[in-house]
Amino acid sequence: MTKPVPPVVLPAPACACARMRRAARALTQLYDDGMAPSGLRVTQYSLLSALAKGGPARISDLARSLLLDRTALSRNLDPLVERRLVTIAHGDDARTRIATLTGTGAAALAAARPHWQQAQAQVARRLGGERFDTLLGLLGEVEALHPDGPAAARARQPGIGESA
Repeated sequence: MTKPVPPVVLPAPACACARMRRAARALTQLYDDGMAPSGLRVTQYSLLSALAKGGPARISDLARSLLLDRTALSRNLDPLVERRLVTIAHGDDARTRIATLTGTGAAALAAARPHWQQAQAQVARRLGGERFDTLLGLLGEVEALHPDGPAAARARQPGIGESA
């Protein structure tokens, strides 16, 4: 009697998207663990940082700058609004909403910064400085692949001698 031959399973080609998503989850968990004492998740910290750097922003502009869809941005903003770290007000018309960092939000951001810096330093230490810098450069190039990213926006702008 012959044994059944198992089917040949060929290794799947590496999928950049799947690997990037797994890596992002691993990195997010590392930052979230390091930032836990601050009471902020790294996604919230990033959002507060964007508002601190850029000032009040229309929700659509904020979503675009963070490469998020509006639904994902709302999910991240809601707990910050509940904690009074961010306010949302109507803009010039009824459809426009403006997100603003509050004084409490600025204080929470400042208190969280050392935890973020420790997480950032841990990643740099574990990867090594040169590989960390290379990673940041590569991630910038990957972000530029986004259809609403800076490279796409520049490509859509008419250049010299082109019509609008």
